[in-house]
Amino acid sequence: MTTQPSTHVLIVDDDHRIRAMLARFLTDHGLKVSQAGDGRAMFAVCEAARIDVIVLDIMMPGEDGLSLCRRMRAQSAVPIILLTAMSGDTDRIIGLEIGADDYVVKPFNPRELLARIRAVTRRLGAVSINAERPTVAVYEFGGWQLNASRRTLTSPGGALTDLTSGEFDLLLAFLEHPQRALTRDQLLDLAHGRMTQAYDRSIDVQISRLRRKIEANPQDPAFIKTIRNEGYFFTAPVRLLQDAML
Repeated sequence: MTTQPSTHVLIVDDDHRIRAMLARFLTDHGLKVSQAGDGRAMFAVCEAARIDVIVLDIMMPGEDGLSLCRRMRAQSAVPIILLTAMSGDTDRIIGLEIGADDYVVKPFNPRELLARIRAVTRRLGAVSINAERPTVAVYEFGGWQLNASRRTLTSPGGALTDLTSGEFDLLLAFLEHPQRALTRDQLLDLAHGRMTQAYDRSIDVQISRLRRKIEANPQDPAFIKTIRNEGYFFTAPVRLLQDAML
C-alpha cells in the first residue's frame, strides 16, 4: 500500500542528512517531497506550492519548531507532524496545544513516520472523495454549523472558525455520535483511525483546544462534558440540516 503520489510532504529539519534520508524513503513510497532547512525556507516553499503535510523538527537553531508551528497554524490548517528528540510528554503536549496534529519521537523508524503521514492523508483523501459526491452534510448544534464536506465550522454569528485537522475530525466524531459516552480509545478510532502508538493524552489536549473555540465558558463547558474514568459526552442535540444536492 502506498500513499497517493499527489500527496506533497514538506520536511523541515536543519540536518540535511536527515532531510535527504527521509526524502528518499518517502519518495520511494510514492510521495512528492520538498525540503527546507529553516523557517524562512519553510514559508517560502509553502507560498510557492500546495503542501499537504509538514514534517517539522522541533530542535532547530534560531527559531525552533514549536515557534514555527505556532506561526504556521495562525495562517494555515495544513497538518503538521512534529519530530522531537524528547521522550517525555512536555514537548508533545505543548506541540499539540499550539496546533500540531501528531508527533514522532527521535530516533524513529521511517516507516512509523510514513504510517502517520498516511493516517493524515487518509482523512484528507476521505474529504476529497466526499467532495466529489453530489451531497453535503451540515450538522447544527447550539447555533453552530459544521459542513462535513467543506470542512468548515460557522459560529452562531455567522463567522468562520478555524479548526486544525485534528480538531475538525474530533468535533465531527462527536456530532456523528451525540449524547453518548465515548472513551478516549473510541475517539481515537473515530477521529483519527488507530494510529501507531496512539497517544491518549492527545485527545485531552485536542478537546481542551476545541472547547476554547466553541464553548462560551471553556472552564464550564456546555457542549463537551467530561465523564470521570470513562471519557467524554457531547450533550447538545445535533440536527442534520442538509443531505441534498450541492
